[in-house]
Amino acid sequence: MRNGGCPAGSSRVLRLDPFALPIRYAASDAASDGRVREIELHRERVVVRRQLAGMPMALNMPLSAFTGVALRVIAGEYGAAVAVVLDHKDPGLVLPLFVSREADEALAEWRTWGGVLGLPLLVEDGNGMREPFARMGGVRVARPTPRRRRRSALKRRRPSILMRRAPGKLTGESPVHRGEYEIIARN
Repeated sequence: MRNGGCPAGSSRVLRLDPFALPIRYAASDAASDGRVREIELHRERVVVRRQLAGMPMALNMPLSAFTGVALRVIAGEYGAAVAVVLDHKDPGLVLPLFVSREADEALAEWRTWGGVLGLPLLVEDGNGMREPFARMGGVRVARPTPRRRRRSALKRRRPSILMRRAPGKLTGESPVHRGEYEIIARN
C-alpha cells in the first residue's frame, strides 16, 4: 500500500482493466491527509481507505450502494477530459475508473464497466445524473428490431412462401382417430 504520493497514472489519464477484478489503486482525495485514498474494487464490494486528521479509516461498501457507472466531462488545466466514474450519492465517494481525452475510448470503457459491474449506465446533464436508455427494471427497453428475412442480404435465397403460410387450426370438424392401433396403413 502506498502512503501519499501521486495517484495511479498521471493526472490526465487513468486506465483500469475491468476484467482484472479485484483491482487496487490510488486516487486523489482533497479531504484526506496526503490527498490520496486507496481503493479496492471487487465484483461485489468496494473498500476505500483514507486517513483523516491522522486517523485511518476504511469504508467497506457493497457495490449496490453506488447509483451506477457515470460518464462525465472534466475541465482541467490541460483541457477537457472524459471520465468514467463509479457514481455515489455522496460526492466524496465518487470513484474514478477511467480518465482520457479521447471520447470514443471513454464511451467504450463506460459500456464495459457497466456490463462488468452490473450497474446502470448514467450520463451527466444540466439537471444531474440520468440514464441515457429507457429501462424496465434490469432490462433495457427499445424498439423491436425488424424481421431478419425482410431486410437481409440473403432474402432472395429464401422462399417467400414460408412467410405467407399460416399454421393449421383444429376445428370441430377435424377428424380425431381414437382407439386405433395405426393411423397410417401399410400395404
